[in-house]
Formats: sequence, C-alpha cells, structure tokens
Amino acid sequence: MREELIERFISYVKIDTQSNEDNDHCPSTPGQMDLARKLVEELQALGLTEVAVDEHAYVMATLPANTDKEVPTIGFLAHLDTATDFTGKGVNPQIVENYDGKDIVLNKALNIVLSTESFPELPHYKGHTLITTDGTTLLGADNKSGIAEIMTAMAYLLEHPEIKHGKIRVAFTPDEEIGRGPHKFDVARFGASHAYTVDGGPLGELEYESFNAAGVKISFKGVNVHPGTAKGKMIHSAKIAMAFHHRLPSGEAPEFTDGYEGFYHLISMQGTAEHSKLQYIIRDFDRESFEKRKAYVTAIVEEFQSTYGAENIVLDMKDQYYNMREKIEPVRHIVGVAEEAMNNLGITPVIRPIRGGTDGSQLSYMGLPTPNIFTGGENFHGKFEYASVDDMLKAVQVIVEIAKLTEQKA
Repeated sequence: MREELIERFISYVKIDTQSNEDNDHCPSTPGQMDLARKLVEELQALGLTEVAVDEHAYVMATLPANTDKEVPTIGFLAHLDTATDFTGKGVNPQIVENYDGKDIVLNKALNIVLSTESFPELPHYKGHTLITTDGTTLLGADNKSGIAEIMTAMAYLLEHPEIKHGKIRVAFTPDEEIGRGPHKFDVARFGASHAYTVDGGPLGELEYESFNAAGVKISFKGVNVHPGTAKGKMIHSAKIAMAFHHRLPSGEAPEFTDGYEGFYHLISMQGTAEHSKLQYIIRDFDRESFEKRKAYVTAIVEEFQSTYGAENIVLDMKDQYYNMREKIEPVRHIVGVAEEAMNNLGITPVIRPIRGGTDGSQLSYMGLPTPNIFTGGENFHGKFEYASVDDMLKAVQVIVEIAKLTEQKA
C-alpha cells in the first residue's frame, strides 16, 4: 500500500492543476481536466462502477456495497486544483526517507532550506518518510494527497472483501481553491447521505466548523498627469488605495490571528496613478461578526466615494461560503464516526475549526453534510509544503475504518 500511495501521489502532483480566478470557465484551467481523465482511467481499472467525468471536470464513481445490510451511502471527496498563491508548474517532488529531524535542504543552488527554526513542528516527523518540494514550486499535497488517499483506500477495500461496507461514492472536484468547487456539483446525482472531504492538514485533524467567507475587490480610478505639471490636477489612485488599506485594523490579519479570530486579508494589490485594485478575503467564524466586517468595508468605501466620487471607487463583494457547523450539528454523529475511527487506529482526534474552507463548507449548505479529515500535509500553498507518507497511510486507514464502522452501525 505504501509504494502504491507514493506512486499515485507523485504522478498527480506532476500535473499542473493550479486554478485561475480570472477565468470564469469551469474548470478554470485545462490541467484539472487532464487529472480528471487520468483518475477516470484509474477508477475504471480498479473496478469501480458508475465512473464518469462531466464537461466541468467533476469526477464521480461508486464502490458497490458488499453487505446485505441497509447502510447509508457515504462519500469521500477531494479537489483537483492547487492554490493560486504559488506556482504548481513543474513540481519536482523529493522523497526524504527516515527523516533525521534536522533542516532539509530543498534546493542547494538557490539556498532554499526547510528549517526547524522556521517550522518547529518538523522534528516531530523524525523517522517519517517525507515528500517535499524542490523549493521552486508548491507540492500540491493540498489536495492531491487526499486524492491519492481516497484512491488507495478504494483499492484496499476492493482487495479485502472481508471488510464489509455499504455503497461508497467518491468525487473529485475542480476549482476549490478559488471557492467554486461545489458550484456545479450535482448533490442529487452523487446520492450520498453525507460525505467527508479528505482535505485537512496534520495527523488527527477532524473539522466540522469553517469560516464564513467573502471575497472583496475594490477598484480605484485616478487622474494621471505629468508630474512636472501635476499640482492640483493629479489624483493618485494607488495612494488612495493605500489610504483605504490603512483604515483596516492592522492586527486583524492572518499573521496576527488564530483559533476563532477572524481577519481581513489583502490577497493582492495593483496600482498606478490612473488605476489601482485591491483584492481581499474576509473571514470570521461568527456570522454576526462576519456581517459586521463586511459592513465596515462597505462603510469605508462609501466614505471614500463621497470624497473621490462613487464612479471612481467601485466595490465588488461576494459571499463565498458559510460556517458548515450549522448544517453538521444536527447530524453530529457523522463526526462521531470519524472520531471513533481515529481512536480505533490509535490516532488522537484533533477537533478544531478550519481556518479556511473546504468544498464541505458549501456542500453542507447544499444538503450534503461534509466534515473534513486530515491528509498528513503541512505548510500548504507554498514552497515549504511537505507531506508525511506515514500519516498519509493513516489517512487511508481512517477512510477504510469509517466505511467499516458505518456498516457496523447500520
């Protein structure tokens, strides 16, 4: 199983599936469809049924039940795309066998080092097999580790018919990283009573709370005039944008918050004297606080519009997803099954809120309650991303154990 898992994972991360927020098509990049088609071939080769991919790169398949009991249909999901924050092109994964607990040189030529000083959790992985980047790309463990784990778990269940389980549905979705993962997902066709995204981080993570989330784009229009004759004429849009940003609470940003604390996060900025643009995400676990954050941004925009003209300051703010706890609490037993599965395997469940979102955030509001379980990865979305093969194997075991427990409890 170990070698199979590694082989699958490495083959997936080498396909560039970075999503693109500026493309309205689904999938937003062609590499996602390339991976989707590859997974269809692998699912068919494994022997799953009802294997299909649609024009939007949503992959679905079925592992038929092997029990006579009436068992709820459960699902496991992971997403095809990788984050927009850092390049996913030309991923060159490196395998570190029997990690010694010390700094890992990712790229000697560029002096890029995965250091224990910057990442103090690293020594906890001493003795593990780690898969890292070469320091020039992200790895793609978010979420190709989840894909590899689901595929490996399905293969294991097929090879071990003595493990009784009900009908299991699997799905792989596009464009999760840009908030569109479930937008074209057919919950009725998927046909599961509930599901689990395999999209978490370190060993034991079990999450059923997520942020409430909004995306914000603010455009600023100025007037550019030759600097030698600009007095009284130039209106510098980039300076107006900077002034706007400084109106947000400086301590309420990702680098200063954790736990249940929300934030405003500047994703990108572009600016000249004539045209500028700020892009933010707003996050908060509490719905009332979330609405207050959005109202605060709106109020600042309106203030700036009164000074510079409504046509020159344009706000585009859209909700992306909501805290899935509201939809999962009524069926909290599905979290309990995952918790029991981990305990059975000697894994300590770490139940805490997701400081982010998964497809499950939206799917739960679409009628498919979907908690999230760990994948064994760390430092997602950047060049210091890595995954523990040992913990990835444990994620495979958790998927199998959830399937087994669901049948036993039916």
